[in-house]
Order: sequence, then structure tokens, then C-alpha cells
Amino acid sequence: MHLGFLLYSFYTVLGKVASAYEFLSLKFCAFYCVLILILFVYALLWQQVLKKIPLSVATANKAVTVIWGMLWSFLFFGENITAKKLVGAAIIILGITLLSFEEKINFKLNSMRKNKNEQ
Repeated sequence: MHLGFLLYSFYTVLGKVASAYEFLSLKFCAFYCVLILILFVYALLWQQVLKKIPLSVATANKAVTVIWGMLWSFLFFGENITAKKLVGAAIIILGITLLSFEEKINFKLNSMRKNKNEQ
């Protein structure tokens, strides 16, 4: 799933690079063709993910693309990664982790409630 998100996050890099060229020029169109190809492959991967993972969990995990976007902006465009961005990324990762373990947490809570009611 996260490999698909990595691929998906890269379309923003291609869009930004394409914007440096004249609208509908050959280079502009070439970058957008690759961008569309990436989005097509991602759509196929996303459908496979949805077969195995609940939509709420899969969609929440999609937020990780913000982190990839920060990395791409730093690597390809020299943009700064500030403390505020790092805190935001940490909140995203915490949220993804909580949602990913939701079933396990709910199972334990339900078991604890059941044991308490039996006593």
C-alpha cells in the first residue's frame, strides 16, 4: 500500500517540473504524460488495496503522501523542512498508527470490559 502512496506522491514533482515549461510545449506534455501514467498505475494499485483493507484505514494511510511530498520538495526543489512541518508529519504518523491498530485496541478494550462484567 505504501509503495503505491510513494508512487502517487511523486506526481506532484512531475506537475511542478512541468509547470516550468511553456503550456502545451513538448516538454510540458511529456511530463504530463508521465504524470498521467503514474496516476493510472496508482489507481490500479489502489483498487487492489481496497480489496484487502477497510476504506477508512486505507484513506487515513493516504495522508503519508504529505510526508513524501516534504521529502520530494527538499530533494528536488531545495525547499526547507521546518520544525512545524516535522511536528505535522509526526501527528500524521501517529494518526496512521492509531487507525492501523484500531482493531487490536478495540479487541483488547472489549476483552477488558467482558472480564470486568464477568467479575
